[in-house]
Amino acid sequence: MFADFIKRLTQPDPAPMHDLDARLALTALLVRIARSDNDYSATEVQRIDQIIMGRYAIDETEARKLRQDAEALESQAPDTVKFTRAIKDAVPYEERLGVIEALWKIVLVDGERAAEEDALLRLVVGLLGISDTDSAMARQRVASAG
Repeated sequence: MFADFIKRLTQPDPAPMHDLDARLALTALLVRIARSDNDYSATEVQRIDQIIMGRYAIDETEARKLRQDAEALESQAPDTVKFTRAIKDAVPYEERLGVIEALWKIVLVDGERAAEEDALLRLVVGLLGISDTDSAMARQRVASAG
């Protein structure tokens, strides 16, 4: 189902993504960070749904469907380096910065920072071309919002 999408996403020079494709790719990245510690909890699933409902102004049913599609895409997507670089090439910086904040929301949702989540988030920050300072500020915003 996602083979064509992944092929387009990982082309040497990917075209800018359509809005629905960008939503799917960015949600799959949220799923990937949530799964990185091998504990994909109900709390993380709920937070992903909340993030995408707010980010894309969609209802709960649409959010659940998008997350489920993203879960399937994430399981078929190439390694994080290729997947994230493709997103970087296809998504504007401002949106990528918002993704980093959303990723911090997933990492911090359970009150624990698993080493696997931290390591993956550090990798993704660099691959998305986001500065460490911008990432730290995003983390602080998320942490202070509770």
